[in-house]
Amino acid sequence: MEITLLNKDKNKLNFVVNGMNSAFANSMRRLALVEVPVMAISDVNFLKNNSALYDEIIAHRLGLIPLTTDLDSYNLKEECKCKGKGCASCQVTLSLDCKGPCTVYASELVSKDPAIKPVYPDTPIIVLLKNQTLKLEAVASLGKGKEHTKFNSCHIYYKQYPEIKIEKDLKNLETCEKICPTKVFSLEEGKLKIKNELNCILCNACVDIADPKGSVLVSQNEHKFIFFLESWGQLEPKRIIQEALKIFDSKLDDFSKQLKKIK
Repeated sequence: MEITLLNKDKNKLNFVVNGMNSAFANSMRRLALVEVPVMAISDVNFLKNNSALYDEIIAHRLGLIPLTTDLDSYNLKEECKCKGKGCASCQVTLSLDCKGPCTVYASELVSKDPAIKPVYPDTPIIVLLKNQTLKLEAVASLGKGKEHTKFNSCHIYYKQYPEIKIEKDLKNLETCEKICPTKVFSLEEGKLKIKNELNCILCNACVDIADPKGSVLVSQNEHKFIFFLESWGQLEPKRIIQEALKIFDSKLDDFSKQLKKIK
């Protein structure tokens, strides 16, 4: 298996994997999407709220605020020694105490653990008018995207690697260049060149219009995939992929153990 990095920044990762099949590619996508755990607010205790919004609405907003996640220091509640009762190893408390008039932002959530804080501090939570107060204590814990969308770690998708061939007898070069919606081709010195092969979305518009038929061929490599991953900020993109592969290994080990029990 060969991995080629195409693009990387703080929250995005784009890479090509050569040497896998579609089943493995989709398994990795699903694991990264719904199995990699991240922190999110799961419970809120309101001490005072005389704002214009009900407790439930504010709690919902708080739950959707992405929180930086420390997977090395925290456990999933169901895997913690406290057996889900809640302790310092599986949850963290964040408090909020604001009085209007003001706009309350995510940055005003005070966490007991500096490592767990809002990813985007400028996220507005509520507008408080004069004499309105919002005071609460929230509990954040690890969860998985398959339980609730607030625990999704990223947006990830892939496509099969495109392979394009241009025959020498192609006549309508200019038409083929212009019809491509993603500007894959360029016309240079009277020849149609493949300029941005990775931009191909396999729409086959060039294949359909090529004269004569079959002078442009577009196919997809069954064992080569282009991945696009965007983290919501709780974890680095590379860490998400690493955790997804760890979970995959764990599931395969569990499957193997269960299989040995069958007589």
